[in-house]
Order: sequence, then structure tokens, then C-alpha cells
Amino acid sequence: MNATVENQTGQPVRELEVDYPTASFGSNALNPGASMHYRFQIRGDGPIKVEYTGAGGTVFHAQGLTLSERQQGQILILLLPSGKVQFVPNLQPAS
Repeated sequence: MNATVENQTGQPVRELEVDYPTASFGSNALNPGASMHYRFQIRGDGPIKVEYTGAGGTVFHAQGLTLSERQQGQILILLLPSGKVQFVPNLQPAS
């Protein structure tokens, strides 16, 4: 699975964490307009979740789609203004 997280909030974000079944990845900081890429393998089934701290110190949480073990593809995670998060999947079923 290839994941890309884009900061479209217009502000820097801190303590970004993306949780997926049985593991997580993240970054200490992500500047406005910046993106980060991460490749991972899904073990187990469960939702993908995002948590980050905005410029004002507010912690934002969002939950996206459910991922399945051995599923392949890409997911784009857009961090948007006002704590909104959009998940844009391009996934193939688990084989």
C-alpha cells in the first residue's frame, strides 16, 4: 500500500500520526503545502485513522475507510482547513 499525506490546511501541523491495522507511521511536523509518502503492508483488517495537532494546539482526529489484509493500491490523505480530513482511495480488493 502506498500512502501520501498532503497538508492543505494552510498552517503547519505537528505530531501527525496515521494508524492502520496493526501499525502506524507519522511525522513530527508537516509544513503547509508539503506532503509525505509512506509504503506499508496491511496485516489484519481495520480502519485507517489520522491524528494531528494544528497550529493553534488543537488535536484533530479522523477515521477513514476500513482496510483489509493483503489489500493493495494507493491512498491519498488530504489534511484540510478546520480539521477536516479527506481520504481518497485507489485500492484493489485483497487477493
